[in-house]
Amino acid sequence: MALVVLLVNGSLRMEDDAWPFGPMSQYAFSPPEDDTVVITRVDGLLTDGHRVELPLRVETAGISRAEIEARIPDIERDPSLLRAVSDGWTARNPASPRPVELYLVQDETRLHRGQPTGTSEVTLAQWRVVP
Repeated sequence: MALVVLLVNGSLRMEDDAWPFGPMSQYAFSPPEDDTVVITRVDGLLTDGHRVELPLRVETAGISRAEIEARIPDIERDPSLLRAVSDGWTARNPASPRPVELYLVQDETRLHRGQPTGTSEVTLAQWRVVP
């Protein structure tokens, strides 16, 4: 019963901050059965030679995935805009190796009848970090 009360409360207030007890609209949609699901991310080549995903959250990279997704065309034209991710990551992870190169990447998963049929990685932009 408490779970239902929490779900109704979150849905009435329409605030995602109450997740997983936020508005039910966040669970209401799924992609069409024959579509492509796209996930945007930023990878960093670190000073230690490892290429890792730099999680796009304010807490870890200083910028959210939504902010990056909204600026994809701008970043494709001017990859130096990825500096915000590099600076945010470095400031929030001072003990970790620094990124020397960043890649704006999209993972595309194709669906057929609702089932994944293949995945590809598309690099949209690449930027060498300038100290």
